[in-house]
Amino acid sequence: MFKKILLTSTLLLSNFIFSQIVINEVDADNPSTDTEEFIELKSSTPNFTLDGYVLVLYNAGSSAPYSGNLSYYTIDLDGYVTDINGIIHVGNSGVSPAPAGVIPNSSIQNGPDVVALYLGNDIDFPLDTPATATNLIDAVAYSNSPSKTPTNLMTILGITACSIDNATANSIQRKNDGTYEVKLPTPGMNNDGTGIPITRINITTSVDEVDEGNSFTITFTANMVIAGTDLNFTYVLDNGNFDSADFTGDLNVTIPVGQTTVVKTIQLLNDGINEDDEELKIYVETVPSGYMMNRNNVKVRVHDANFIVQPWGTPLNPTYGIVSSTAPAGYYSSINGLSGASLKQALQDIIADPNVVHAHTYGDVEFILKESDVNPLNSSQVWLMYVEQPKSKLDYQTGNTNIGVWNREHIFPQSRGGFQDGTSSFADGINVWLPTSANDLLAGHGDAHHIRAEDGVENSFRSNKNYGTEYNGPTGNAGSWKGDVARALFYMAVRYNGLNVINGNPSETPTGNIGDLATLLQWHQQDPPDDFEMNRNNYIYTWQLNRNPFIDNPDLASYIFGSNIGQPYTLGNENFETSKVVVYPNPTTDYIVIAGIEAEAKAEIYSITGQKIKEASFTNEITLSVSDVTAGVYLVKIFSENSSIVRKIIVK
Repeated sequence: MFKKILLTSTLLLSNFIFSQIVINEVDADNPSTDTEEFIELKSSTPNFTLDGYVLVLYNAGSSAPYSGNLSYYTIDLDGYVTDINGIIHVGNSGVSPAPAGVIPNSSIQNGPDVVALYLGNDIDFPLDTPATATNLIDAVAYSNSPSKTPTNLMTILGITACSIDNATANSIQRKNDGTYEVKLPTPGMNNDGTGIPITRINITTSVDEVDEGNSFTITFTANMVIAGTDLNFTYVLDNGNFDSADFTGDLNVTIPVGQTTVVKTIQLLNDGINEDDEELKIYVETVPSGYMMNRNNVKVRVHDANFIVQPWGTPLNPTYGIVSSTAPAGYYSSINGLSGASLKQALQDIIADPNVVHAHTYGDVEFILKESDVNPLNSSQVWLMYVEQPKSKLDYQTGNTNIGVWNREHIFPQSRGGFQDGTSSFADGINVWLPTSANDLLAGHGDAHHIRAEDGVENSFRSNKNYGTEYNGPTGNAGSWKGDVARALFYMAVRYNGLNVINGNPSETPTGNIGDLATLLQWHQQDPPDDFEMNRNNYIYTWQLNRNPFIDNPDLASYIFGSNIGQPYTLGNENFETSKVVVYPNPTTDYIVIAGIEAEAKAEIYSITGQKIKEASFTNEITLSVSDVTAGVYLVKIFSENSSIVRKIIVK
């Protein structure tokens, strides 16, 4: 009985969905450079919201870069609404009337192909997704040749007919009986010529991005000459923190009878305050009867002119010794002289102390990253780790698509760590926290020491791959993130019971393991902690009240995971660790100066592969010649009073 009820409900829901929205017209344009392509949808009721729908374009051919029966383009329809006639179209900017959504020229292939409408989002259909009938609402098969039809795609999607459009001037249009015909295009209107006549108003801007203090223009354009009486309406620009105090300009619009266009100039004001980038939103609330806003809610990015530049470098152009550790005196004193399991346990007792350490939510991490991962060259941006580039804080992912946005990357993947969705996505701030301990594995879900700002698409591609054996970053990547990753994983393996960094390429199950340890130890040596990473460690400490010890004391890694396992660890003089030891000039061609030490010291220079090429003893300061050294990246290790630090230098 239950199965019958479920089946009946499913069929009713399916029929209801199909009656609500269909693909009404497709124009692939056909010339070699297509400029008037569009896809039109029609709803059975006017003003139908398309939230939760997506258009997917499938290629039936096998030529590169696409293979047969796979997706090649998606158009997410969230935010779109059909008009009073139930019509909406998306297409190239050259389509008239202007489409509600603009796609690049030549986006729609000439066929044999299929356009399909689904319940879902573009993130559900990445490039080369196999065709599927799951959640399919409607689909249209088409070709520019009668001898070529997308037969396999039609079978998969349940399509029984293929329309042939082999003329530039035609489009494929749905008739009232549900079949399709080919005739002259009718974008933005009913295919049978019925419906309420609508004058559409489109918004365009002179720029998509503008610096604070500059001006730009907004153009309001009607798709036909205004008749009868002047068209009058108002618009607003307010959006979030952007309000009337941020600009001057006329917000009243009049398009006179006999005209189609009016232009408004907006002057942005420089308020002299660092408040990060903002977005203004051009929005017309109402227009007179018989008119429709064809493109509304148009956003313009406003770059803050008062961003802060820090004295330290990005991970791609790192600096060393400018940012000092803010660890309190004696923070690591309890590990001095210990070895093996005792050393690891003592370190865990510090960074997982239930009487001190705070656990925060995954929602809080968004706001932590906007400070901890800020681009040193522009405080309006965050630095994206794997792709090694900045991104505006405004571009944080809030919807279902990860394209063109940044999000939160778990360096120890959630699925491997066993803490998937372990904390709330609600941000409750620095002053609200939960107690935690070494056994509180779920807190790893919101532990900022192993979560970084990252490009959304790259984050998805990285997934839960092991490092070194499976994932080494984007092609051509400089690898400025590799040491950071190693130290984050070392931290996790000490902070939480049940997490391990091991050799090889461990599988996802059982949970708790990630590799490759040998690679990560090498990355840790080749990419030592820089000022960006130390600043990050310092900021996260203000929230979580624990630190990543492998940033503060890089040599700890070899005593817990590497070649010095079992040997006593000597902490030495902590004041030396945080002193202003400098190595300059950097980059250099002839020499380096090591200064900032008020004691006897020793310096060793290593190649990136670990070969010692120079060493010298000195007191207080020394100048070392590197004129005989091959151009490249080198590590300078400085010892003093049983302590050591590492600085990276570049020899040109």
